[in-house]
Amino acid sequence: MSDQASNTSGRYGALIAFLVLTLAVGGLGSLATMPAIPGWYAGLHKPSFNPPNGIFAPVWTTLYILMAIAAWRVWRIAGMRSRALALFAVQLVLNCAWSFIFFGAHMIGAALAELLVLLVLVTWTTLAFARIDRLAGWLFVPYLAWSTFAMLLNAEIWRLN
Repeated sequence: MSDQASNTSGRYGALIAFLVLTLAVGGLGSLATMPAIPGWYAGLHKPSFNPPNGIFAPVWTTLYILMAIAAWRVWRIAGMRSRALALFAVQLVLNCAWSFIFFGAHMIGAALAELLVLLVLVTWTTLAFARIDRLAGWLFVPYLAWSTFAMLLNAEIWRLN
């Protein structure tokens, strides 16, 4: 195999690894989410702007894919030990933790507080990615927007309940 072919397969192998990682985080979070939806979550008072339950899985899947591509693009330029990828890893952990706090522990207020910290980290990650690769920054913008919406939704669910 030529060096170029080996390099190409390594690059795309890393993309697959980033995809697997981010989608696994989503899958892990769904372990706390899915059992709570028909019972506890269904019984909560929700605001009029609460999306139907069927919207969340496709939106989050799309966001995790965009996040993975963004992280991969940053990795290709800055390497695995970059500050931007450290931020990415921390926000990914907080992303997953939110599901366990909100859906698993039913702690709506604590989930809101955690989400505020997550939102700061997502913003910081978006900016760090954009400094390294403009497209990577833009790929993070839908996640930033959805996280902002999630914070407003979480806040209103906390207020109503």
